[in-house]
Amino acid sequence: MVVDEFLNRIATGAGPEEVAALYAEKVDWRVNWPRPEHADVPWIRPRSTRADVADHHRTLAAACVPGEGSAGISRILIDGDDAVVIGETAQTVRATGKRFSTSFALQLTVLDGLITRHHVYEDSLAVAEACAS
Repeated sequence: MVVDEFLNRIATGAGPEEVAALYAEKVDWRVNWPRPEHADVPWIRPRSTRADVADHHRTLAAACVPGEGSAGISRILIDGDDAVVIGETAQTVRATGKRFSTSFALQLTVLDGLITRHHVYEDSLAVAEACAS
């Protein structure tokens, strides 16, 4: 299953291109933020292609302290082509040394074996506060 493989690649630290290979060329991408970009959070910005997905993972990795991230999945709900992954994640921001922790829901749609929708719902304020100088 594509969702399981996606989570496995994230958990094992697969490279950005390896993660992005699970996505369609065109992606409906959204991170829960009231505006499309945020100056303090470099990985929150509009994305729409497989190359953008790889860039998201590179940007996120560069912005966070290696080895200090954590994530836990509490539930995966599947309904046809759609999946919702519910969990918690935490990271330490490299630029500020601040740590954020947030619950999240990740909505994925898989069509023809590739992820076509990636919507994240999280405590964006906690993330932004950790990234702000």
